[in-house]
Amino acid sequence: MKAKWIVSIGALLLLAISGVSLAQDEHTSWESLSAEQQRVLGPYADSWSTFTPERQARLSAGAGRWAGMSRGDRKDAQERFQAWRNLSDEQRDVIRSRYLESQGMSPGDRARIRRAYDSFRRMPPDRRRELRDRYRKMTPDQRQRVRQRLRDRAADRPRPTDR
Repeated sequence: MKAKWIVSIGALLLLAISGVSLAQDEHTSWESLSAEQQRVLGPYADSWSTFTPERQARLSAGAGRWAGMSRGDRKDAQERFQAWRNLSDEQRDVIRSRYLESQGMSPGDRARIRRAYDSFRRMPPDRRRELRDRYRKMTPDQRQRVRQRLRDRAADRPRPTDR
């Protein structure tokens, strides 16, 4: 029973993260789901017909992805979902707003942010802690100036050309 619950939670996590927006005009019948999808979505069997077509599409797509995951991928997804559940509502709201903000960025800006984050993650823990502490002690105005200076510096760098 616990494993079934964890699998269901994992499927819901995938749906929340993926942002799938598959709109359908008609409901998906429970019987049309694959056996694996029905197994993953088992806790929703009794209420399946009451879900909107969009929700059914998101759930069935997420269950399909879950079924295709390796054991390690499922474990990682469960851990991410547990970490998400442990966040406060305020922390979740910040993450959601940052995600929506990132969707409006150019692919180049998203790649720049990803590279900066990767660079930060490669730093020794004490250096990361030092940078975090220094940033937290700044006023909002100082933080804004630092962000702008970093943007300007990134814009001045020559970019590699495609050959």
